[in-house]
Amino acid sequence: MRRTPVKLNVTDFPLPLLPYLENVSVYDSSCSRAARVIFIDRDGGYYLKSAAKGELEKEAAMTRYFHKKGLGAEVISYISGERDWLLTARVPGEDCTRAEYLARPERLAALLGERMRLLHETDFDRCPVKNRLADYYAAVEKGFREKRFDDLNYPDKSGFSSPEEAYRTAVDGKGLLKADTLIHGDFCLPNVMLDNWRFSGFIDIGNGGVGDRHIDIFWALWSLNYNLKTDKYANRFMDAYGRNKIDPEALRIVSACETFG
Repeated sequence: MRRTPVKLNVTDFPLPLLPYLENVSVYDSSCSRAARVIFIDRDGGYYLKSAAKGELEKEAAMTRYFHKKGLGAEVISYISGERDWLLTARVPGEDCTRAEYLARPERLAALLGERMRLLHETDFDRCPVKNRLADYYAAVEKGFREKRFDDLNYPDKSGFSSPEEAYRTAVDGKGLLKADTLIHGDFCLPNVMLDNWRFSGFIDIGNGGVGDRHIDIFWALWSLNYNLKTDKYANRFMDAYGRNKIDPEALRIVSACETFG
């Protein structure tokens, strides 16, 4: 996880956060233009994420929920004012893009498949996001209207010839996707934390909730291909997860939806 030393003007932050930010080393750990992430090197470490007002509300709720399940970081504070602020304790270890994990891709792919299966077998009673598919398809409609189209072309090698083809596939196949599983929503290697190969938690759970398992499966396969520069380990992942639980057509529908992300 990238960390670049930075200097902060503490007056830019809400008063309840100042005790965590004063007289301490801080590092920029952002990976997206939509949110800024600061690592605070104090008491084992904290991460402070900031984004536009309202953008982190679901992430705060889902992070609390995952923490109660023993699956994610402790939420120290969530503040929504002119901007949103989410302060969490650091999850031990490093994410799966660390060189020592990428150097053993067979083991890594199997671990991710097993860990995803365990997540998807987790009871989702009282989950704060009860139907992630509603937001998921709202994003598809918005992306299509705004003419956003990025054919990720994976894992479906044929891809989609046009936004219209991808949109038709997504809409016509909507009935195949089920909100019946607790999902991460962005199950990529940087969002899975390991401590010497032991799973220690998930991070960045803003797209999580009760949704369709194939959303997580899609992103795990995409991320393995992206981070390992090959799709050679997809079969190892799917074997570990359980091929009997993977519907290729549902995976293609998710692939179509994700072109509008």
